[in-house]
Amino acid sequence: MLKKTYDWIDERLGVTPIWRDIADHEVPAHVNPANKMSAFIYCFGGLTFLIITTQIISGMFLAMYYVPDIINAYKSVKYITDEVLLGNIVRGMHFWGASLVIIMMFLHMLRVFFTGSYKAPRELNWVVGVLIFAVVMGFGFTGYLLPWDQKAYWATAVGAKIAGSVPFIGKYIQTLLVGGPDLGALTLTRFFAIHVFFLPAALLVLLGLHFFMIRKQGIAGPL
Repeated sequence: MLKKTYDWIDERLGVTPIWRDIADHEVPAHVNPANKMSAFIYCFGGLTFLIITTQIISGMFLAMYYVPDIINAYKSVKYITDEVLLGNIVRGMHFWGASLVIIMMFLHMLRVFFTGSYKAPRELNWVVGVLIFAVVMGFGFTGYLLPWDQKAYWATAVGAKIAGSVPFIGKYIQTLLVGGPDLGALTLTRFFAIHVFFLPAALLVLLGLHFFMIRKQGIAGPL
């Protein structure tokens, strides 16, 4: 049944050449851990993408129950944790994944730096990678406030003051994030919107550019 459905779609849209061009690609020997274990360091990028994917999926399920207002945000998070089927597991995946993705991405960037993979012709890909890292950090910052508990509130208040201390544009950044003199309903709404709309859109564009350049330039060889 599934094969007939796939064949029907393939006859009309020609999807087989598209996915083979994307997925059916030979892995270079120097990045294949099956040949030598040291090649595992080249897997950090793929592991980062895998964690990002789980973050997106778990975040979609959490958004089905989360209520982004200061009256119900904490209650909805507690409801997810205590009442929703497998809610505590999904929330735990999203919570720990937020830290793990930063660690894995940092390791990936260290590998790129120390193997010189940022050099010509891959400078632009390095810049895109740094932007992706900034977006991922933005996910962590905006997501921290969403449970709307004491720890999230005061940690975000400190973060907003740090953003406000940036020379020349700091106060504008702080106003954009907080929406007023103090953290409140508008702050939570803005952080939620940035977390689930603006940052994912930016991340998808940057990841598309990142993978496009990897396919065009290939994976850098060993030192």
